[in-house]
Amino acid sequence: MPLKGGRADLREIDRWGGGVGWIAHPDERMQRASHALVGDDGVWVVDPVDAPGVDDLLADLGAVAGVAVCLDRHERDAATVATRHDVPAFVPDWMDGVAANLDAPVERFGDELGDSGYRVRRVRNTSIPPWQEAALYRPDETLLVPEAVGTASFFRAGDERLGVHPMLRPIPPRDALGDCSPDRILVGHGEGIADDATAALDDALAGARRRLPAAYAKMLRELVFG
Repeated sequence: MPLKGGRADLREIDRWGGGVGWIAHPDERMQRASHALVGDDGVWVVDPVDAPGVDDLLADLGAVAGVAVCLDRHERDAATVATRHDVPAFVPDWMDGVAANLDAPVERFGDELGDSGYRVRRVRNTSIPPWQEAALYRPDETLLVPEAVGTASFFRAGDERLGVHPMLRPIPPRDALGDCSPDRILVGHGEGIADDATAALDDALAGARRRLPAAYAKMLRELVFG
């Protein structure tokens, strides 16, 4: 099983009345997930990995308003998708070094993604380690977190349904995410959570440090034995 890439075979995930997600390469360990959110002003595509069939998913939702990059290393195929739909790529106004890497017109966004109804939460903005991440939150409904938490195997320890990124377990993002109470959590790695999502988030943040040894041991086993 490759860490990233491999066979392109789009798998739909996370469909609900307000959007849909997909994993473009279901055999990869990283389980890179992409999402399209139906906002008040159109469809917003977030951190997309392109694959045959993506446009069919988007067509079911409506016109694409823009493509958003919410993590400084998630340029992925944002420029390709934006160009194909003749829309800009959108980057948080405080995020450095991403716009120059996008071969598409770039616009900046601040506290809200366009007029979508999704508020922006600054999860991290640090140089050591280099990490700039924005979460999108429609209060009491949907929370999208690109990297700080995830459901792919290497994020989780024990019986966690949602885990904090291994690098952030010593300093989990409680200030950024701890007061969120979503019905649904979407993540950049793995399938989302639609049942008892707030409880899963609370457990992930509260237990991140306590379960750190188990998480690191599991990650090491997976790296060594696959």
